[in-house]
Amino acid sequence: MNNTTVLRLQGITKRFGTLVANDAISLDLHAGEVLALLGENGAGKSTLMSILFGHYVADGGSIEVFGAPLPPGNPKAALAAGVGMVHQHFTLADNLSVLDNVMMGTEALWRPVSRRAAARAKLLEVAQRFGLPVQPDAKIGSLSVGERQRVEILKALYRGARILILDEPTAVLTPQESEALFATLAQMVAQGLSVIFISHKLGEVLRVSQRIAVLRSGKLVAEARTADTTQAQLALWMVGHAVEAPLRRPARSVGDAVCVLDHVSTSSDKDQGQNRLREVSLTLRAGEITAIAGVSGNGQVALAELLCGTRRATSGTALLMGRALPPSPARLVQRGVARIPEDRHTVGVVGDLPVWENAVSERLRSPVFSRWSWFVRRAAARLHAQRIEKAFDVRGGGPMAPARSLSGGNMQKLILGRALLAPEQDEEDAENRKYPTRAPRLIVAHQPTWGLDIGAVAYVQQQLIAAREAGAAVLVISDDLDEVLALGDRVAVMHGGRLGEARPAAAWTREAIGLAMAGAAAPQQQRAGATP
Repeated sequence: MNNTTVLRLQGITKRFGTLVANDAISLDLHAGEVLALLGENGAGKSTLMSILFGHYVADGGSIEVFGAPLPPGNPKAALAAGVGMVHQHFTLADNLSVLDNVMMGTEALWRPVSRRAAARAKLLEVAQRFGLPVQPDAKIGSLSVGERQRVEILKALYRGARILILDEPTAVLTPQESEALFATLAQMVAQGLSVIFISHKLGEVLRVSQRIAVLRSGKLVAEARTADTTQAQLALWMVGHAVEAPLRRPARSVGDAVCVLDHVSTSSDKDQGQNRLREVSLTLRAGEITAIAGVSGNGQVALAELLCGTRRATSGTALLMGRALPPSPARLVQRGVARIPEDRHTVGVVGDLPVWENAVSERLRSPVFSRWSWFVRRAAARLHAQRIEKAFDVRGGGPMAPARSLSGGNMQKLILGRALLAPEQDEEDAENRKYPTRAPRLIVAHQPTWGLDIGAVAYVQQQLIAAREAGAAVLVISDDLDEVLALGDRVAVMHGGRLGEARPAAAWTREAIGLAMAGAAAPQQQRAGATP
């Protein structure tokens, strides 16, 4: 690293109505430096990067890249200036080759002949220079998650990026793939590339960065050399107070089986690659958290959809409280299944609807919130939304605010409250036993803390532990090994649509889980009802 400034943000301010998302933020980035950008959900990180990349226009301030002013609101100008970004959710076409994905958008539509030979040579040269081996003709759909991320980085480098923004780059990687990424970063910065590293994993931040900048409530509240700070100090800067890890006690008493899968397989037209179940056996018991680890795309979505009623089993047996698991989300909610979906923006909430409608959306047929199947009891629904906001500390404008206005952490708290907080019934409603108000019997939490800041992570995890203590069977599906080991009473690994034996968390090491996630250890099937 040297002191040459390659990027300068000066007094960046951005308002959305009365909300000040960025408040006079000034930051510098030096050549050959990894600058970590931290902050709670809603702190202004994404807004700041969107302004840098030209997706938003700042209300005040200026940006210079390599000493030249960057025109506002112009993504092409940002790319031309050498700014590249690798998003947390990849933007690759699975049915196209690596070379096709890298070339996409780099040639004029009216060019009569594509210069594929020259593009291939350039891609291979860039890959060799930065230590990112790649097969240009390989289909994206055939690549592992780590290889796909490598392609995303190569897309930026191919276009001449000298400043690279990495948004949660290890969120879907195995520990081994994360190690490979860190080695790649070291090689890139050694050649003068500058990196803005956005992550909620404080251990990674301390490992890969030279400097750290922290945003809170739209303001830059701290800058420090990485060597001069600690995880505790970073957490304090991020949330404004000390963050305590969830109080974790072993399960006091494991109850009866709530859900039993015995050699269950799924298959449908929407299955792609390994996103299906292959003879999966699993027993979920009351008062216990079972955590499933695995690289995204190895059957976790199929398992969550099966237990939430949106996917059918084609073979095997699936039982809920001793009865057949119905392929109906509404019936599963009635029978005490609560879901926390993987994609809170697309599946978890309807962004254009207000908070109160989202709060009751999965229980709308309950007589607590409706009459005669079509008349919505708005007062009761809004009261329930207020109960969720108070009990789960949802901040964002009240029941009438649109759900899309919530930060990621507050949106997840809303979903959590909807899943875990039963509505209050009056005496007339209590006579209708079809819609019980008891706490959920089974909780299916798919990536419950994905992309959340350290404070929101601790809160969500504590609520899941509390649900376990209340007697629920909890299934946590997560790519985050820290979360799997922190929450799971038993841990199992998914690979290629198959589920290994669910063993006590103490019987696993991070290395063993990482190897199993990569398929190095052949999973052994556990028959339903077997002693773990």
